[in-house]
Amino acid sequence: MYQFGQEQPEDHWEVEALYDLCFAPGREALSSYRLRDASPPVPDLCRVARDGQKILAGAIRYWPVHVGSHRALLLGPVAVHPTRQGEGLGGALMNDSLHRAWDLGWPRVLLVGDAPYYSRFGFRRLEGVDMPPPTNPDRVLGIGDWTGITGPVTAWSG
Repeated sequence: MYQFGQEQPEDHWEVEALYDLCFAPGREALSSYRLRDASPPVPDLCRVARDGQKILAGAIRYWPVHVGSHRALLLGPVAVHPTRQGEGLGGALMNDSLHRAWDLGWPRVLLVGDAPYYSRFGFRRLEGVDMPPPTNPDRVLGIGDWTGITGPVTAWSG
């Protein structure tokens, strides 16, 4: 059984260590990180999952961005500790946080990821939404109201 909670400032380095463990070295060189550098994450949507012994098992973060002149959320990273993978925790973090995003009034979410995995949550390939290079356009996925939304993904400016 896992307990979900909002990521707190004291969780930061533990979450960063989890991301380092789960992702390849150099993850912060990806173009999505340049978008994240410009603003803080959305605190209400940055979630952690801890087991009964309070050990960090998973984490997810969201960042505000613009797509053209429209606001959106950039999801990621989401990670589950390797010893906890296959238990459905990643899906639970996704569902919990997406429902929170809708409740907070965010109309759309995008991410860069594998369509076969994220399609089960309702994500689909976004046509005309341009992440900074060198992002593969086939990996730019979205959920929510994307009707008529196209253009470059840019850093949040408030």
